[in-house]
Amino acid sequence: MNTATTTTITDAALLRLVWLASPALPVGGFSYSEGLEAAVEAGLVRDEQSAGDWLVDQLHLGLARSDLAVVAAVAADPGRAEELDAWVRQTRETSELRLQTEQMGRSLLEWRKSVGWGDAGTPAMREGAGVHSVHHQPTYPVAFALAAAITGASARQVALAFAFGWSENMTQSAIKSVPLGQGSGQRMLARLAADIPAAVDAACALPDDARQAFTPMLAILSAQHETQYSRLFRS
Repeated sequence: MNTATTTTITDAALLRLVWLASPALPVGGFSYSEGLEAAVEAGLVRDEQSAGDWLVDQLHLGLARSDLAVVAAVAADPGRAEELDAWVRQTRETSELRLQTEQMGRSLLEWRKSVGWGDAGTPAMREGAGVHSVHHQPTYPVAFALAAAITGASARQVALAFAFGWSENMTQSAIKSVPLGQGSGQRMLARLAADIPAAVDAACALPDDARQAFTPMLAILSAQHETQYSRLFRS
């Protein structure tokens, strides 16, 4: 797997990678809390400290061992997209989490078509970007990695961008769910940013037989969230 940190990309390609990771991208990430809202309802998350702890744990124990590892693997070898897309679908522990990854992947694909992302460049780049591969509608981590293929970034750089985009969305979810102020959100984001490189390195180094999405407490909270009486988020 190509995880070299010395990969050089052009300014235009770097800006595309930043664009792809932006929480303003219209893929619906803002509408999901990934179980955090249910954790607030259960009293497990109640303030800035507990919210920050929750998200850091989720980064290392959940994301780094599942979706982040998939992003790094597909970015390094787009030919594995279909195999890893099937793995993502099979390992979602609740219907909410599966619907999230499918909806966001579908929305990312539609966004790509709307802005012509990947239409320019060589035929190899267009094929590598994978617009029409993987059931035509890949799950979100696979769709992200395929979209990032045209930037020329390394697998590690792509994974860093994915992790930071996830962190921004989840921080905003915490702000709305607990609720918290913007200052708290920025401090939580700083904690996540400090931990992202180690999480990405672990994800990039993870062998296939160690990749997993086993998070029992998160799965229980996600299932409970499906019938939660009052909620802001779709997961």
